[in-house]
Amino acid sequence: MRNATHACRGFSLIELLVVIAVIALLISILLPGLGKARQAARLTTCSSQVRQLLIAWTLYGNDYAERAMPLAYWSEEDIGAGEQIFWWGSHGASGQPEFSAGFIAPYLDAALANGSALECAEQGTGTYRPQGPARMPTSTYGYNGYYLSPAKTPGWGSSIGHRPWRRISEIQQPTTLLVFADTILPTASPTAIPSNTALLDPPQLWDGGSWITNQFPTTSFRHSRPGRNAMGLTAAGHADGSVKPSRHDASAAMDARSAAGSISVTNGPGYVPDWERW
Repeated sequence: MRNATHACRGFSLIELLVVIAVIALLISILLPGLGKARQAARLTTCSSQVRQLLIAWTLYGNDYAERAMPLAYWSEEDIGAGEQIFWWGSHGASGQPEFSAGFIAPYLDAALANGSALECAEQGTGTYRPQGPARMPTSTYGYNGYYLSPAKTPGWGSSIGHRPWRRISEIQQPTTLLVFADTILPTASPTAIPSNTALLDPPQLWDGGSWITNQFPTTSFRHSRPGRNAMGLTAAGHADGSVKPSRHDASAAMDARSAAGSISVTNGPGYVPDWERW
């Protein structure tokens, strides 16, 4: 019997190029889907963290005769010569901020660190300028102290401190009232990165006699952005415990570069429900 030898035939150059083209086509089809899946996962994680904040906020109210948690102790009346205490922890004036000093700490298992439950995955450390003396990560979620604890809201307390400190049981529209949401503080400079903020400021501010437009809104619409200079969704946590992704109102003031804006043009009903009666 004669042995037959068979030469191994390799890919031709054209066949190799066809395979590469097919792989490139599949990758181009899959990448957008993977990107959207990653964005959806981050929004889901963020919504879960906001829901945890709402539960802790409710537990605080249960322990303090239904009184809403203060945003901060910032005045001499509250802290004397000490450092400011926010809902998320100490200000860090004497060193590193401490989560355990915050009003929400007894009701939430968290920390002040990159990737913690107080920092949105879509706005991680390095994408914003940390506020406070220590310049360290604190929180990228904002609390609606403007309505819930006016006198205990730094920056605005002197002008709106006459308004009542709310009790949870007194909130008449809990399904629409914002308690927590994604926040960011835009800058006037086009080259500076935005700062984090723990204040969920309304689209209109009280100047002592009338409402004026807030030129630096803080609600961040950073999730599922269709483009670099476009607005996406915010994880909005309401007083009834629900978390609903919400969109920016195109008629409201905004900073598209940082995705900062408001869910409505006026303060009602989400930010300050009784704004027309001030």
